[in-house]
Amino acid sequence: MKNILCFGEILWDAFGDEKTAGGAPMNVARHLVQQGMDVSFASRVGDDESGNGLVEFLKESGLYSNLLQTDDKLPTCEVKVALDKDGHASYIFPDVVSWDNIKLEKTLIEAAQNASAIVYGSLACRQDITRDTLLNLLNETTALKIFDVNLRPPHYTLSTIETLAAGADVIKMNEDEAAMLIGGNTENLKENITEFQKKYHAKTICVTRGEHGAMAWHDHEFYEHPGCPANVVDTVGAGDSFLATFIAGLVEGKPMQKILEKACYIGAFVAGKRGANPVYGEEQIEALKY
Repeated sequence: MKNILCFGEILWDAFGDEKTAGGAPMNVARHLVQQGMDVSFASRVGDDESGNGLVEFLKESGLYSNLLQTDDKLPTCEVKVALDKDGHASYIFPDVVSWDNIKLEKTLIEAAQNASAIVYGSLACRQDITRDTLLNLLNETTALKIFDVNLRPPHYTLSTIETLAAGADVIKMNEDEAAMLIGGNTENLKENITEFQKKYHAKTICVTRGEHGAMAWHDHEFYEHPGCPANVVDTVGAGDSFLATFIAGLVEGKPMQKILEKACYIGAFVAGKRGANPVYGEEQIEALKY
């Protein structure tokens, strides 16, 4: 099994006085590990107590390697998370942190060249250095390129989103992001996805729709799943767990309808737990009866 490389931010999600390790690409990597995939994670932390804590978390999670860089000037990222009455999260990010400064090192280039897939998002590309590092990696690899749109206003530009989408084989977004990037509403979503695909030429496009499931365009066909019931505690990490499950299914060559079904169930399971990375194993996955 070839390695899946997840690239981008790692941080602490702060729910008041409680902190949990997070960051979309790290969450995706963590869920891939829990689903038995061979995963590497590349990011950068500060040379500080918060960074040391994330190093320990990655070691415990089986994700620590020489792809984690340390910055002696910029701090480790801590994000303030606010939950509304329905458990939906909003985030306040500090301006410049360690993962804004991920450098193009030889070990990172080799990891990209040896990967079967590389997963990346828009947030880590808000500053030039990390964005340029990622674009260089994408040019260096023949891996399946998976773009998790993951918009966090105001930390993106449309030109960067377009560049990342143009280089992607697989694009995943939620329905709010789809409304902005694709346009229209749920009634004409299929038509708009088709036009979007003609512009960016992705092999697979997936739009998640919260409690209403997900839609995917793959191999010139549309697939849908209506979603799964969930007692939502918070939505932090639910989309990341969905994406990890979706990626695992793609890499393993499973039928798209089965991929969507399992991804929706895993996303609902995580939404019913506190934080982005609840621990689960094969028994819990089987118990979901997807």
